[in-house]
Amino acid sequence: MKKKIIFRLLLAAFIFQVSFFHVEAKEFDYKSAEFKAVASQFACTCGCGQDHFECDSNTCSLTKDFKKDLVDMMNKGWDKDKIRKYYVNIYGEEILTSPEKSGFSLTAWILPFAVLAVAAAGIYFVIRKWVKRKRTDEPAAEHQNSEDEVEDEILSSIIDEERKKYL
Repeated sequence: MKKKIIFRLLLAAFIFQVSFFHVEAKEFDYKSAEFKAVASQFACTCGCGQDHFECDSNTCSLTKDFKKDLVDMMNKGWDKDKIRKYYVNIYGEEILTSPEKSGFSLTAWILPFAVLAVAAAGIYFVIRKWVKRKRTDEPAAEHQNSEDEVEDEILSSIIDEERKKYL
């Protein structure tokens, strides 16, 4: 009998637990850290180049309405990812300050760096090849230098002979 009473009391406590625990919904405002995290992921469409958290709401009517909508969504219990998906469905990825890390966006971020790396490696190997070719050409250059020295001596002797004739 005691077991039935205890079981019924536990069942009633479980069913009416809402009345035992008073949970207040957190109110978000424009200065909260959660709001900053959500608003800073969206770019302002007024052309200022800033995110919605940084854009001046005194001069931009777009960011005023956007911030009001964000606070309303957050107060209704929407989380950061749900709000992000909502606005991406409406505006596309152009609204985001940093693109998604998947699909074509990931390729668009990685491809320029990969091309630069391949180009740098290509330039490195071309310069290395030129340096090796120059090293193999140096003995021929020494041979040409000796021929140049002989020609210089012949020329200087001719000049000396002509000088002796007239001086």
